[in-house]
Amino acid sequence: MAFQSTPSAAHFRLSAFAGAWEGEEHVAASAWTSEGKASAALSGEALFGGFFLEQHYRQMREGAVSFEARNVFGFDGSDQAYKLYQFDSAGFAPPSPASGEWNGNELVLTKTSPRGRQRTAFTFENEDCYRMGVSFSPAGSDTWQEVVSGIYRRAALTSSNLS
Repeated sequence: MAFQSTPSAAHFRLSAFAGAWEGEEHVAASAWTSEGKASAALSGEALFGGFFLEQHYRQMREGAVSFEARNVFGFDGSDQAYKLYQFDSAGFAPPSPASGEWNGNELVLTKTSPRGRQRTAFTFENEDCYRMGVSFSPAGSDTWQEVVSGIYRRAALTSSNLS
């Protein structure tokens, strides 16, 4: 493949995540946390002229930070798939990115690790509102369990203290 100096339309599709977002979430009970409600603040910024998008995510429960992540989204022209590398406060290094595609207004990404499979779906209702759902299937299981679901709306940049 020849060197590509300009991002494609597929790359720019990720700009849907750019800007500041605030959300309300439902967190399912798991080995890592108890069930409950959470709020989230996210900010997304295009990198390298639009080839990638970096997203900062901070989840709050009962007035304290309960989970944080740095997500890097991209589009891989070699397999025509969207990629998501996530680094988070759980501390697991991603052995490989989540991979997937847009289907209409929904981006679905799946990754596999020694712990099992994770599926993340982002569904855009419009340019100012999207839903996210994360589910997990433990290694050796075909059963999917909800991890977190939320709805996110654009917010003013000054309302988010992400860094």
